[in-house]
Amino acid sequence: MAKADGFIPLDYLSKDEPAMVEAAQAFYQHMAKRRSVRDFSDQPIPRSVLENAILAAGSAPSGANMQPWHFAVVQDPVTKKKIRQAAEIEERELYENRASDEWLDALSPLGTDANKPFLETAPALIAIFLKKVTIDEQGVKHKNYYTTESVGIATGMLITALHQAGLGTLTHTPSPMKFLTEILERPSHERPFLLLVVGYPEEGAMVPDIQRLPLDKISTFL
Repeated sequence: MAKADGFIPLDYLSKDEPAMVEAAQAFYQHMAKRRSVRDFSDQPIPRSVLENAILAAGSAPSGANMQPWHFAVVQDPVTKKKIRQAAEIEERELYENRASDEWLDALSPLGTDANKPFLETAPALIAIFLKKVTIDEQGVKHKNYYTTESVGIATGMLITALHQAGLGTLTHTPSPMKFLTEILERPSHERPFLLLVVGYPEEGAMVPDIQRLPLDKISTFL
């Protein structure tokens, strides 16, 4: 069926059924090894790895293709220290006053607390910002659509790309995160969505002994 101007042929490589099954199984097995890491080495990450992971995230689908995200990569030690100090203020308030007993009980098996040394140790932090509007070169505002869904998908693809490259990650969401806007000097029409900690796991790093739900608990086939 003919399409209007502005369309191009789909770049698609088909697989036969055995190849599809093999690829799906291999990808699942690789991703099943992904874990949230809290013990990071300070070994630097090649910039091209971070750039390509962000490009992969930027290929995510978005409402009306508005691409309502911005990824601020922080590697400067001084800036990372500022982020840690600000995040720990919010985390102490969470653990001491904001979190319910039920929430604290749920966190207990993970061994977390208000101290976040990984924010300084890890070689890179990626602050992900959500843009409610896009401002063009003429200063005109354009509304973005399905922003939370779009940025959430892009964030998942970023985590996947970094894992595929051999890096560990941690999704960190101190609340509120307005301090990221101030420290990183982002414009007011962007809001912090998530802070992703990125790096090589420290040698001998330990993770909580947790299990993922089986297929029949997370899906139905009708």
